[in-house]
Amino acid sequence: PMCVGLNCALGAVHMIPFVEKLAKVVECFLHVYSNAGLPNAMGGYDESPDDMARNNKTFFENGWLNMVGGCCGSTPPHIKAIRECAENYAPRKLPDVGRPKMWLSGLEDLVVDDVHNHLGLPFLNVGERCNISGSIRFKKLMMAGDYATAMDIAKKQVEDGAHVLDINVDDGMLDGLAAMQKFVKIAVTEPEVSKVPFMLDASKFEIVLAGLKWCQGKCIVNSISLKVGEELFKEQATLLKKHGAAVVVMAFDEEGQAATEDEKVRICKRSYDILVNEVHFPPEDIIFDPNVLTIGTGMEEHANYGVDFINAVKTIKEQCPYVKISGGISNLSFGFRGVMKIRESIHAVFLHHAILESGMDVGIVNANEMLHVTEVEGELKKACENLVFNKTPDATDAMLELTQKEKRAIEARKKGGAVTEIKEKSWRDFEAKKRLEHSLVNGISQYIDKDVEEARLMSSKPLDVIEGPLMDGMNVVGDLFGAGKMFLPQVIKSARVMKKAVAYLLPFMEEEKKQALIDAGLDPEEFDPEDDSAYAGKVLMATVKGDVHDIGKNIVAVVLGCNNYKVYDIGVMVSCETILEKAKEYNVDVIGLSGLITPSLDEMVVVAKEMSKAGFKQPLLIGGATTSKMHTAVKLSPNYFTLEHPVIHVLDASRSVTVVSSLLGENKEDFVTDIMEEYDEMREDYYAGLEDRYFLTFEQAKEQKFKIDFDAKSPAPAPNKVGITVVDYVELENVVPYIDWNPFFQTWELRGRYPNRGYPKIFDDEAVGNEARKLFDDAQAMLKEIIAEKSMHLKGVVGLFPANQSEDGEDVHIYSDEDSRAAGNPTATFCMLRQQAEKENEDPYLSQADFIAPAGYKDHLGMFAVSCFGCEALVEKYEAEHDDYSKIMSQALADRFVEAFAEYLHKVIRTEMWGYANNEELNEADLLKIKYDGIRPAPGYPSQPDHTEKTTMWNLIKAKELAGISLSDSLSMMPAASVSALVFAHPDSKYFAVGQVGKDQVE
Repeated sequence: PMCVGLNCALGAVHMIPFVEKLAKVVECFLHVYSNAGLPNAMGGYDESPDDMARNNKTFFENGWLNMVGGCCGSTPPHIKAIRECAENYAPRKLPDVGRPKMWLSGLEDLVVDDVHNHLGLPFLNVGERCNISGSIRFKKLMMAGDYATAMDIAKKQVEDGAHVLDINVDDGMLDGLAAMQKFVKIAVTEPEVSKVPFMLDASKFEIVLAGLKWCQGKCIVNSISLKVGEELFKEQATLLKKHGAAVVVMAFDEEGQAATEDEKVRICKRSYDILVNEVHFPPEDIIFDPNVLTIGTGMEEHANYGVDFINAVKTIKEQCPYVKISGGISNLSFGFRGVMKIRESIHAVFLHHAILESGMDVGIVNANEMLHVTEVEGELKKACENLVFNKTPDATDAMLELTQKEKRAIEARKKGGAVTEIKEKSWRDFEAKKRLEHSLVNGISQYIDKDVEEARLMSSKPLDVIEGPLMDGMNVVGDLFGAGKMFLPQVIKSARVMKKAVAYLLPFMEEEKKQALIDAGLDPEEFDPEDDSAYAGKVLMATVKGDVHDIGKNIVAVVLGCNNYKVYDIGVMVSCETILEKAKEYNVDVIGLSGLITPSLDEMVVVAKEMSKAGFKQPLLIGGATTSKMHTAVKLSPNYFTLEHPVIHVLDASRSVTVVSSLLGENKEDFVTDIMEEYDEMREDYYAGLEDRYFLTFEQAKEQKFKIDFDAKSPAPAPNKVGITVVDYVELENVVPYIDWNPFFQTWELRGRYPNRGYPKIFDDEAVGNEARKLFDDAQAMLKEIIAEKSMHLKGVVGLFPANQSEDGEDVHIYSDEDSRAAGNPTATFCMLRQQAEKENEDPYLSQADFIAPAGYKDHLGMFAVSCFGCEALVEKYEAEHDDYSKIMSQALADRFVEAFAEYLHKVIRTEMWGYANNEELNEADLLKIKYDGIRPAPGYPSQPDHTEKTTMWNLIKAKELAGISLSDSLSMMPAASVSALVFAHPDSKYFAVGQVGKDQVE
């Protein structure tokens, strides 16, 4: 880039440490466009022009900047003051950071110059076994389409020390383009594989590009060469430069393959000059492959291939600065295939000289089969030296003799039964403790009973297994999660494994405790299976009265459980009395409340007040979609917050462990004091903001209402069917195309960074893309299973009724039919709310009543309630199986199904039931972008914040009687996976936020 820098955000003062660090390492120009300080409570900025210039002066005095400007809060006088200050100082001098090193990445980055392989050599191991020409087994699997087993080969390569994974699917009987795409797509979803960079290896450039488009991070393309001619060579290199890939350049030209030392050097130097001087390809991203060719063939012209390569490497690196050198090592000993000891020994000697003496950097190898040169015994080592360097005329014959000797020894051992099959090393060969840790970190439950039993037999008591290897493994999970190296779906899978392990041990622990009571002469019936003394702390969790939503609560419970906290989850719709009663019964250390709907906020205030009255001393944690730090500070804290028992808002599951551990740790007072000060300041800002905020009277707001000319834009035509329609015929597969997957990833707390925030771009995100893809694949598998087994089903009810504004234009009257409309006899009335907060411009003050025509026009209003049934049974099933991951996944999918059902049904209403948009031609993506006429605001959301209007809707459409969807005391819909909405048809209707209203409107 020409320039990098910082803008907006913190203001100049708070940017100083970051700018100082950037100034030392950034090779290009550096800029800062800061705000005029931090925004105040009113959203304004307090720094004067002189203040802002003075705060920027530190940058100028230290010579850190090349460009400077202003962002939020800055005005022409601010910029003038900064300019006048800056012109007295010299701009920053660009640092000499030297030539960049080769940098590659999968999920983890890799600086090639810093790499040493498992033998201690400065050498990059490129795993060769995912190459059709390098592995017969891989070829068979790819030809059979068995990508899952082929992926096991990739995992094994990484386990055995491959820094980079070579992927080659070249075969005349295989569709290379499709195979490359599919293999890479699957590979990027496997954390154990995708953490390393890929080397995309193909003879056809289009196959390489197909794989490149699916790779995350920075990979290597293998390969291009001058054999296609200079022009095409430059085109290909330019394209790879655009994609940011490193490239292997083969020592080929229009005349053919370089075999001798001189040919290798000549072709590589010519390629280098074209790439660096004409294409401007970064030299540090070039890897030359001067062709490792087969020695020991018996042909005289092949005898120097080894030494020619070693000598050429040194010369190429001298003549082509910054490049790396690679080679396919298995080619070298191809003449001795079938005798691994001989081949590995030849490779060890060759690599020792090529790496340490000539500077070879990269090799396509099977890392598990590599030997260090010191492991090659005397006679064999001498024979290898003679063969590689062509020291003696009989070098090949001598090696063949040793090869035959080794073959005879192998056969003799086989006949004598002394040779057993060598088992590949894998994590299953670890000791039981390490296997348990691996299973927990990777969410593998396949072997858990077997490994736990082995660990139990090796321990003095079952509890030692939990407190030892199992908790050690979960501590690793907790550390990785806290460091952002594991993501929530992985943690949930780890918890599933932990629960299954504990469930296996539980009967042994209970029996042991009963036996201990008997040995002590006590009644074994006094055994308490609920003993929780071994935990780091005890947390009570509940979704408050009237609220049935619990996905977020379940996730937090799992994350806390993974960190050795005993969680008492007492469910949903829990009354204040029950929360206090259970908190006393379990003697918990912390209480956590969750809620999704806005009435839950009031219920949380009730709980906080009652806890204070009852003298509770436990910290109170608040979480859920509708909660906020501001509400906690303003509404909850004054009712309960003290240094001993604070009230704290927890943003998401990833913060829960930090908060709870801080509350139960030695530094609790400092932690709570900081939060108390923050909340005090927030309350002050909030009330100061209210003093400065103005509201129109209700009468003034009505005078500036949103006005639709219903003569020019008449109401939608009458529905094809007026009244109530039960919808119970829609299959799950019908709504799948309408699913919006963005909220699904938010549920699992997977958030991509711009420009990869939303689905499907989240799969390209460097941090979470891999786990997002894996989670999505798991979701697709469960989705298909649910559809096949019909374990969930959809049902809903739609109402389309005659409607008009009330006389004052503030409410909407509903009529059962045209006769009741004509008689002025409404069946029900929706009481709408109008905006009252003062606006800086002439924008109207909106109410949903504005979108319905007044009396005299034949307008209509639609409404519906829909639900996804069956999730509760699945949740019970997965709870019984200790499978939190599948439990939460089923709840998340139920939410997606019902939201998609609402989208699907709204389309059916527009095009068929009501029919006002029967010519609508929008695809699913257009629907999610709301490109249709009309809106469907849901009760409780910004356009219609009053949940009490649900009761009117339920009475009109008989949602409970006809669809089985009921309302709680706080008007939460049951089942939890339910959606309701009003349907406005007029094209001028729009979504908006009512915001705060005055008492004169409410009264």
